[in-house]
Amino acid sequence: MENAFKLLLSCPSGLSSSQVSVRFDESYDRVPHPDAELENSISEIWDKRVQQSSSLFNGKKFRYGGHDGAGPNVCLHLGLTDYRTFVGTNLNPLWERFLVSSEDDCKQCQHTSSPLGNGAVVETVDNTILVLQRSNNVGEFPGYLVFPGGHPEPEEVGITSHTCENGSQNSESSNSKVSQEMFDSIVREVVEEIGVPAATLSKPLLIGISRRVLNVRPTAFFFIKCNLQSTQVQELYSSAQDGYESTKLYTIHPSELENMASKMPGCHRGGFALYKLMLAGGNDLK
Repeated sequence: MENAFKLLLSCPSGLSSSQVSVRFDESYDRVPHPDAELENSISEIWDKRVQQSSSLFNGKKFRYGGHDGAGPNVCLHLGLTDYRTFVGTNLNPLWERFLVSSEDDCKQCQHTSSPLGNGAVVETVDNTILVLQRSNNVGEFPGYLVFPGGHPEPEEVGITSHTCENGSQNSESSNSKVSQEMFDSIVREVVEEIGVPAATLSKPLLIGISRRVLNVRPTAFFFIKCNLQSTQVQELYSSAQDGYESTKLYTIHPSELENMASKMPGCHRGGFALYKLMLAGGNDLK
């Protein structure tokens, strides 16, 4: 199950930031589970994790609540959640009890935190793809192979709740800021985890959203071109800001990536599937 995935959205032609909008609203927030004992387990699990690692930080995250459209324009539905609730629902040993029996993905996951992660399929100028081996310092899937990525961050665009400082509800300007953060955040993640300058990267294109079957973990994937040779990227990786999150950088030809996909968690295998759909469409994305 850890390798299984479901594609929630596929955009094989690649969508630019002008083609992706966001509806940020509290109606896409998590719905508490009616089982009080199950709800209480969220705090219990978080408290135990904090005791084990005092460095844990309960940051805000955007919650995936579905989308409209599939191209040429897509609107993402996002709510607000936090890392504590993610640990206590999606990563809860009883995570399957939080699910609702439904064919509708959003209804099925209405009681889980489901923060929207991000990942980037980065292609170098000599046609290799960048893949990281996660270190043992990370909370999820230590030692596994992944594409660079992380999360869009609400606090990067000044969002800590659904209301503004003046007490009003977040407006269209908030939707615009959140939409831009979807694209800005993946560039930040690549720069911090790989060590390449932002100026060497093309503008990201959204190629879809995959969800890991295990823990119902959603991740948005982007395609980015890097104008450096793979050897240059390897040199820069040694001084990457977030290099502690990984132990090795692989620069792999796309034809060889298939053999490594079995060592990826489901959401990243889904990212690879989205990349293959992009290639199958014959798209030379700029």
